[in-house]
Amino acid sequence: MSQTFARIFAILALPLLAACASAPKQTAPEVVPGYEGIQDGEFFIEPVAPKYLYEGNRRTEVAYAGSESPGTVVVDTYARKLYLVGDGGTATRYPIAVGREGLAFRGTGVIGRKAEWPSWQPTRNMIRTRPDLYAAYAGGLPGGLMNPLGARALYLYRGGRDSMFRIHGTADAASIGHATSAGCIRLFNQDIIDLYNRVPVGTRVKVRTEAESLAIEGPQMTDAYGRIVPETPENIARKEKDLIAIAKQAERDRVASEKAERKRLAACARRGIPDEECPRPQAPAVTVGTAG
Repeated sequence: MSQTFARIFAILALPLLAACASAPKQTAPEVVPGYEGIQDGEFFIEPVAPKYLYEGNRRTEVAYAGSESPGTVVVDTYARKLYLVGDGGTATRYPIAVGREGLAFRGTGVIGRKAEWPSWQPTRNMIRTRPDLYAAYAGGLPGGLMNPLGARALYLYRGGRDSMFRIHGTADAASIGHATSAGCIRLFNQDIIDLYNRVPVGTRVKVRTEAESLAIEGPQMTDAYGRIVPETPENIARKEKDLIAIAKQAERDRVASEKAERKRLAACARRGIPDEECPRPQAPAVTVGTAG
């Protein structure tokens, strides 16, 4: 009797064993230390994808050759880097994205105000030039995950008045290290929280001129992907190769897009739907810029 029961149990267990054997192995997504997901009050900040944290585009401790005193924040819009100067010739370096408004300020100021999950309102000029993007936000946008100022904002003052220069976070991780169409100085949300916690109101901020950047950082160039890298023969040659690869990929994408379009129209034709009424794939959502 016991042998019969054992055989029945073995037969019944086979599907379960097969299911276990065929189940795909689950692997946790790669997370870069310092850029993990963060529960910040009522909001959860997603981890930064490793593809955006390439060499030079993540927070790191570096040797610092500038003359600024410890505790100073130094912004280099040309090299797209921000430094928090430390002791003993060191600094914490943060990668940044730089918008039009970020290029309008040079010299020194102080952090006159700090805000967690700040609200945001586009300027009149932004609404006038791009009403399609900004008119809906004319009344302001409360702080939160969809707010373009991100998790924290530092407001630069000069002579006791708001200079309209902002250092802030962003949920648009892909923009860090690049020039952007609008906004001031953006950091990964994880980085702006780190910086926010380390600098009090009254902290001195120095924004370098192009000559100062060149003297300290050396010549810079944009690579084929719009990222700032040192201008070296190796990077110049790499850019040429990458541009060729990008052009080839663009051609492959164009051919694939045309093929998909023909299939879309053919599918509608089989159903008797005119071309002009044939549904199109839904466009991705647009991420608004920042007011600086």
